[in-house]
Amino acid sequence: MAVSPIRPRMSIKDLYDVLYMRILTGELRPGAAISETRIADEVGLSRTPVRQVFQRLADAGFLVVVPQVGTYVAPIEISAVRDAQFVREMLECSAVAEAATSPVADKEARLHRFLEDQRRLIGKGDHIGFFLSDEAMHRALMEIAGHPHVWDMIASAKVSLDRLRYLSLERIDWLEMIFRQHEDLVNRVVSGDPDGATKVMQAHLRTAFAAIERIAAENADFFAE
Repeated sequence: MAVSPIRPRMSIKDLYDVLYMRILTGELRPGAAISETRIADEVGLSRTPVRQVFQRLADAGFLVVVPQVGTYVAPIEISAVRDAQFVREMLECSAVAEAATSPVADKEARLHRFLEDQRRLIGKGDHIGFFLSDEAMHRALMEIAGHPHVWDMIASAKVSLDRLRYLSLERIDWLEMIFRQHEDLVNRVVSGDPDGATKVMQAHLRTAFAAIERIAAENADFFAE
């Protein structure tokens, strides 16, 4: 699965969404230069609306604009990753315990469908598709727990963490490790083990910090304190 390309005459909203996803997924790496003029030429727009898109991305923490120098993809803020991790642990560990004791009738079949999908995506080496399935599974756990709107709160708080997660999933061994954690988590939930599900979820969420160490060792300039 690939991010949609920039194409002529696309709307400003679509341009924003495409650039957002290119940065989020790591297609545009931290530190990469991005040209307002080149993007305007590709889309067939004047520089003013493209500048507005760049400013929105800068406000979201995705771009750094250096006057008279250029625009660059922003580094991943480690402090924002820590904050997102805190939010996820507080909310998802509580929710997964409730999911384990939830009487929702189809939870086993529903969660096992995610595992089947993720196994197929690993076989294809599709790390973006795997990430999207991962997101959908975590949302489903919130719904099974009886908190369908909480995932939207989490999603809005974890953009920096998601940039890191996309980079970590580019390695097939990492994908396979995350998948094994998902299998363990699903087994705990469907067997009605709230304490076990909570411990597995906490360990699962904390793997992001192992990814920081590995990715930073190879690309220290991807991160900022």
